Amino acid sequence: MLDQAMKQQLKSYLENLKTEVQLVLSLDDSDTASKLHQLATDIASLSSKVSVIETGTSARKPVMEVVNPTKGTSINFAGLPMGHEFTSLVLALLHSGGHPIKLEQDVIDQIAELDSDLNVEVFISLSCQNCPEVVQSFNMMSAINPRIKTTMIDGAAFQDEVKSRDIMAVPSVFVNGELFGQGRMSLAEILNKVDTGAAEKKAQKLNDQKPFDVLVVGGGPAGSSAAIYAARKGIRTGIVAERFGGQVMDTMAIENFISVKATTGPKLVASLEEHVKEYGVEVITEQRAANIIDAAETKDGYIHVELESGAVLKARSVITSTGARWREMNVPGEQEYRNKGVAYCPHCDGPLFKGKRTAVIGGGNSGIEAAIDLAGIVEHVTVLEFADTLRADQVLIDKANSLPNIDIIKMAQTTQVIGDGTRVTGLEYKDRETDEIKQIELAGIFVQIGLMPNSEWLKGTKVELSPRGEIEVNAHSATSMNGVFAAGDVTTVPYKQIIIAMGEGAKASLGAFDYLIRNPAPEAVAETV
Repeated sequence: MLDQAMKQQLKSYLENLKTEVQLVLSLDDSDTASKLHQLATDIASLSSKVSVIETGTSARKPVMEVVNPTKGTSINFAGLPMGHEFTSLVLALLHSGGHPIKLEQDVIDQIAELDSDLNVEVFISLSCQNCPEVVQSFNMMSAINPRIKTTMIDGAAFQDEVKSRDIMAVPSVFVNGELFGQGRMSLAEILNKVDTGAAEKKAQKLNDQKPFDVLVVGGGPAGSSAAIYAARKGIRTGIVAERFGGQVMDTMAIENFISVKATTGPKLVASLEEHVKEYGVEVITEQRAANIIDAAETKDGYIHVELESGAVLKARSVITSTGARWREMNVPGEQEYRNKGVAYCPHCDGPLFKGKRTAVIGGGNSGIEAAIDLAGIVEHVTVLEFADTLRADQVLIDKANSLPNIDIIKMAQTTQVIGDGTRVTGLEYKDRETDEIKQIELAGIFVQIGLMPNSEWLKGTKVELSPRGEIEVNAHSATSMNGVFAAGDVTTVPYKQIIIAMGEGAKASLGAFDYLIRNPAPEAVAETV
């Protein structure tokens, strides 16, 4: 099951095991079960601390249960944990075997003190880059607290269960049989939901923070770059973000980042986070900005950034780099069937539509790339483009045109998502040349029509926005509010690209530093009065 190189690497990891780990198998006669058995056997051959037990009693088959028999912890894998989930399996082995979990001690204590029985089921697809974070978060909780049992379920291997639960987006998490959440969730977000009062405690802790010299709002490429450039100046720097990495975490293939031939979004984000933390930047995640108040209007002379949690962070200067999100179609049926056939991540949700007919809305690079990726999974892909020409790179257009199960319709305006009350069954569009209304029968619609700036929290403030909602900035990345700068996809700077966002983040940081050396801190002002 594992090639020699993977075995060698895994063997070195398993040398970190401190206690016995059992791989308890519940098998059937499927091909997946045979491969799961081989995988377990391969793993056990690499460490004397790992044993295989083939008498598992799980009702769901095939399943491999990673057990610490001493602590009574259990982490389950239903299906074959390969692809993006192989790392989840390796970490489950290490954590079950006593290798230290890389979490703050207060987080470990919080998980250990949870006093409810939680049966967690995480439905994933092996091609989903968002799923491992959710799986690994729950797996760590299971390795710490035996009252929490987690099962990763490969939706492709358990199609009947996916269908019976109407799962049309991954990751989909069920806790004690009830839908807990869908999409990317961090460990902090999960704990906020399962541990009553956790959010309030965190907000109080944030209120006690000392003022920052530079506070970056947003943790994507622009925010990371800004924080690094600020921290290198030796000033107190912080990042507050809903999640570190932003939209890049949802990007599967990156092939135009200069000097790096090819990488993925999650890999790039991991490198960014490591670089940021190397400079001692305070990173605050799971917090969404709600308002910003000019220093001239506060009693202490600092800019105040109010968070949705109720906390308030203070800073001498602020760089907002909150990025953008996928634009929605805004047609009848879109919200009703969101995650029920309407999707925005082809890499994550594409495998759930294996053998079915789908559509991609949008003929730019993202849309055509999505169509090409889906063509290898689904029965057929129809691309609908509003304009009379495609905006994608020619190399992508040529590839799409070469695939027999992709049709491209131009001058097509999507007007309605059609469904049966439970899931998508088709879409309606208008032929913009003839005004004729047409329908297409399909099971999934992937929306790839550009970006919307995440700037709603700035409406009504002194930060001026363009008619499109982008932050207006000058040549030094300064906004209309004194001491506030902006960078990245949320601004009026054209061409939304990772490499451009990084450059703009650096520029905004240099602009903020120039502002700081020209404007004394509020305490210094008070001392001279």
